[in-house]
Amino acid sequence: MESLMSGRLLFVTLLALAAAVCPTRGETRSGSASNGGVAVPTVSATTPRNVATAAAYQQKVGRYFIEFRSRYALSYGHAYVIFGRMGKTGNIIDREVAGLHPASNSALPYILGHFIPVPAETGESDGDLDDRYRSASWRVKLNEPEYRKVVAYIRKLQASSHLWQATVSNCNAFVGKIARSMGYKTPGVWLRPQQYVIKLREMNGGPNTVGYTGPPG
Repeated sequence: MESLMSGRLLFVTLLALAAAVCPTRGETRSGSASNGGVAVPTVSATTPRNVATAAAYQQKVGRYFIEFRSRYALSYGHAYVIFGRMGKTGNIIDREVAGLHPASNSALPYILGHFIPVPAETGESDGDLDDRYRSASWRVKLNEPEYRKVVAYIRKLQASSHLWQATVSNCNAFVGKIARSMGYKTPGVWLRPQQYVIKLREMNGGPNTVGYTGPPG
């Protein structure tokens, strides 16, 4: 009898030790597992995923955009880019314009620019943000690192673009440099701005591209 009681006591003791050493399902050990001599923290099966972090990351993806755009004008039009931030529904929260054009509202520099280089500006021009004058567009969604890289290039391009010339250093050429910095193919710079943006979209956008095409200018 004494031998039987000792055996039962030993069995109960072993069970208690096993329960103390091995965690039940849903619990974690207070130590860490070993991975080639490197401590790797263990994770509980009941630890909730960091949903907030994942959601924040998803909001950043596609939160920014750049839009290659052309607009109608009294001449053959103008090509430029709009870039900025979008809301959750795709609405534009803020935007900025970059494009190459003569640094004057007078027609004289524009005419001279078809023969010789004339002083240029690289910001917004009349009608750029008026959708009534938009003739074509192609919008590309960007995450934050992509957006910052594109904006840095645009700033650098603006700082180095001081002259406009209709056949060489024109608005299409300016837009094309931005597109190529992003890894896109670009058409020839001698197209009309509307055709340039349409062709740029067709060469790179794919079947699901987000764009707009108005009537011929």
